[in-house]
Amino acid sequence: MEKKGSYGILIILMVGAFIAILNSTLLNIALPSITKDLGIETSTVQWLTTGYMLVNGIMIPTTAFLIRKYSVRNLFLTAMLLFSIGTIIAGVAEVFPLLLGARMVQAAGSAIMMPLLMNVLLTSFPVEKRGSAMGLFGLVMMFAPAIGPTLSGWIIEHYDWRMLFHFITPLALLVLVFGFFKLRDHKEKVDIHIDKISVILSSLGFGGLLYGFSSAGSKGWDSPWVYGTLFVGAISLVLFITRQLKMETPMLEFKIFQHPMFALSATISIVLNMAMFSGMILIPMYTQTVRGISPFDSGLLMLPGALLMAFMSPVTGKLFDKFGARILASIGLLITVVTTYYLSKLSMETTYTHIIILFSIRSFGMSMSMMPIMTNGLNSLPARMNPHGTAMNNTLNQISGAIGTALLVTVMSNRAASSAEELMTKAMSKLTSQPTAEMMGQMKAQIGTQAMLDGINFSFLVSTFIAAVALILTVFIKRAWPAEEKPVEKKKQTA
Repeated sequence: MEKKGSYGILIILMVGAFIAILNSTLLNIALPSITKDLGIETSTVQWLTTGYMLVNGIMIPTTAFLIRKYSVRNLFLTAMLLFSIGTIIAGVAEVFPLLLGARMVQAAGSAIMMPLLMNVLLTSFPVEKRGSAMGLFGLVMMFAPAIGPTLSGWIIEHYDWRMLFHFITPLALLVLVFGFFKLRDHKEKVDIHIDKISVILSSLGFGGLLYGFSSAGSKGWDSPWVYGTLFVGAISLVLFITRQLKMETPMLEFKIFQHPMFALSATISIVLNMAMFSGMILIPMYTQTVRGISPFDSGLLMLPGALLMAFMSPVTGKLFDKFGARILASIGLLITVVTTYYLSKLSMETTYTHIIILFSIRSFGMSMSMMPIMTNGLNSLPARMNPHGTAMNNTLNQISGAIGTALLVTVMSNRAASSAEELMTKAMSKLTSQPTAEMMGQMKAQIGTQAMLDGINFSFLVSTFIAAVALILTVFIKRAWPAEEKPVEKKKQTA
C-alpha cells in the first residue's frame, strides 16, 4: 500500500532519474563542438554516446539483483554519487580519454536509476493506483530525453560545451544531499550472491547486440565489427538465457515471459520503441541536413511535443486506472500510425509549423500508448518478480531503440543511394551539352538533398508499418492483475 513517506522518496528518485535521463540526450547536439575543440575524428567522438549506451546495456540487467540485495537508499546514493563524480570530471576534462571515462562513470550511475524508480513505484502503490504512479514515471521518461536537444542547442549556442556538465553538476549534488538526509528505508540483509559467469555472458550478450546494431548505421552491415559483435552478442545471449533458466536464483528471471500479458506488453513495447526512434532521428536529419535549419531551432521544433507528453503522462495514468490499457493504447497507436504516415510525405516546401503540429500530435499518441502498455504488463507479475520485470523492460527498451535506429538509418541510406542513382540518370539524360564542373557540382548537391529527402520519407513509411504491427497487437491486451493481488470486485472489469 502507499505510505505517506513514499511520496518523499518518489520525488527525490524522480528528480534524480530526470537528471540522469536528461543527460543521455543532452550531449548529442554538442558532438560537433567537442570534435573541433578536442581535435578528434567524428567516428571517435561518437563513443561518447555509444559508450554511454553500452554501459547502460551492461548495467541494467544486473539491477534486478542489486534491487533485491540492497536498500533503495544505498542504491540511490551509490548511483547519484557515481553520476555526480562522472559529471564533475567530464566538465573539466581537457582530453578525450578522460571525457569518455567520465561519461561511462555517469552511465553506470544512470543505469541504476530507472529500474530503481520503477520498482519503488510498483511496491509503493496498489495495483488499482499504479496507472497514476506510472504516469508520473512516464513524465520523467518521456519529457527528459525530448527536452534535451532544445536545452543543449541553446547552451551550445551561447556557451562552451562544458557548460552542459557544469549545468547538471549542482543539480546532481543537490539531489545527492537531499537523498542522504531524507531517504531512510532499511532493508534486512539478503543472502544472495551474483553469478560472475552470468554477468560476463550478460555483458557480452547485451553489450554485443547494442554495439552491433548501433554501429550498423554508420559502419554498414558488411563491417566485421558489426556482424562480429552481433554474432558474439547473439551466442552470449543464448548462453545467458539458458543459464538463467537453469539457476535457482537467476540474475535476471526469464520465466516472467510465462505471464502472457507481460510477454505481450514487452513485444508491443519493442515494436513501438523501434517506431518511436524514427521521429527522434529522422526529423533532425530532415530539418538540419535537408532544410538547413539550425540545431537550436531543430531542437525547439520538438519542444511542444515534449511538453504535451509531459502534460499527458499523468492524465493517461489516471485514465489507465479507470479504463485499462487496451482502449488507450489502441487510440494512441492509431494516432501514431496516421501521423507517422503523414510524416512520410515531407517535401522541400513543408512548413516549420506543419512539422511541429504533426510531431506534437504524434507525441500525444505515443504518450497514450507507452506507459499503459508497460504498466499493464508489470501489473501481471507477482510482487517478487517486480525487480526482474523492471530490469527486463529497461533492457529491452535499450536494445529495441538500437535495433530501430540501425534499421531505419539503413533503410534511409539504401533508399537515398538508389534514389540518387535514378535522379542522376534522369538528369544526365535531359542534358543537351557537356556540363561544366560547376554545373555538375550544383547538380550533385541538389540530387543529394532530394535523395536524402526520399530516404527519410521512405524510412517514415517503414516506421508506419512497424507502428501498425503494434496497433494490431493491442487487440489482444487484457486487463492484468497479479494472481495473489486480484481484488474480487475488479474481476468483472473489462480491459
